Amino acid sequence: MKGRIFSVCLLLWAAVFCCLPGRGIWAAEAPSVSAQAAVVIEAVTGRVVFGQMENERLPMASTTKIMTALLTLEQPGLDEPFIVDPDAIRVEGSSMGLTEGSEVTLRTLAAGMLLASGNDAANAAAVKIAGSIPDFAILMNQKAAELGLRDTNFETPSGLDGQNHYTTAYDLAMLARAALQNEDFRAICSQKSMKLHYGNPPQDRWLTNHNRLLEEYEGCIGVKTGFTKKAGRCLVSAAEREGEKLICVTLNAPDDWNDHKKLLDAGFAAVALVGEKPEQVSIPVTGGEAPSVIAGVGEFAEPAVREEELPRVRIEVEAEPFLYAPVAAGQQVGTVRWTLDGAEIYALPLTAQQDVPAIEPAKEPDFLERLWGWMRALFFA
Repeated sequence: MKGRIFSVCLLLWAAVFCCLPGRGIWAAEAPSVSAQAAVVIEAVTGRVVFGQMENERLPMASTTKIMTALLTLEQPGLDEPFIVDPDAIRVEGSSMGLTEGSEVTLRTLAAGMLLASGNDAANAAAVKIAGSIPDFAILMNQKAAELGLRDTNFETPSGLDGQNHYTTAYDLAMLARAALQNEDFRAICSQKSMKLHYGNPPQDRWLTNHNRLLEEYEGCIGVKTGFTKKAGRCLVSAAEREGEKLICVTLNAPDDWNDHKKLLDAGFAAVALVGEKPEQVSIPVTGGEAPSVIAGVGEFAEPAVREEELPRVRIEVEAEPFLYAPVAAGQQVGTVRWTLDGAEIYALPLTAQQDVPAIEPAKEPDFLERLWGWMRALFFA
């Protein structure tokens, strides 16, 4: 059934980005950084705020563990204890301190990856989930394809260098954007330190997050550090201020902490929220106990646009002209779209805010009811 479209022109006060390949929104005002490749994206829409060689394929070191931890946290039985594979944990580099016979959970391993950057944690989770590291790499690449990461290929769960192990600053930012939508992932990567229970025998241990920006940058909520000689210093950060959310990635950046501070500061100076939550609409209901239902968006994160784009932004509420009862609260009845020059930049489902039960059909009288009605008409009329 053809829907109807309500178009609302908004004069918004805001500022954000253009997504032309290789260009940022700031032009001459873009901060100078040490990174070989860098990108800042607006976390709600995924649009590029600033890019510098953001589509160049490069090694990414332990920022790989964003994918490994995300896949780990998507598994069932996150808190069921098991014994790590002794061969999996024999790996060079950073460690969360696993030894043969260590008892862990998948949730603990995810924390070990995101805080201590444990290569042992990444390998242990990979073998537990897929049976082997090569098979887990298949799962990583399948997830990358699902997320639309076209310039990414994984060979190891830890991020140790491989011949065909690479990503781009842009793909890595989009991966972080997806990972931060996982509540468990976001809760872990935003912690400065965590107390975990694991080992042989299991005991309480504290792990400290390698991400200095959690201490040094206002509003930082993650995400992951990384370093190998081949990849150089790699860093993925995310920050939130007054509802504005940015994700920043630098690859091969000798001065990565300061790079991120400059990039995020410039990003927050350039962006602003588009405005209030879209108003609710009333949709007629046929055959219901109520003549209409109120519909609106649920959880709402505001997108942003740059100042010169404001006159070209539209909010379009697309809904059916009417609904048939019953209508259930939470049922999708349309879509709210934010468009710029006719192109969609953000969308949310429009859902019914309450139940509208169907009217019960009139009940046909049975034989006794009809007989009683006939007798009343005959003798008492």
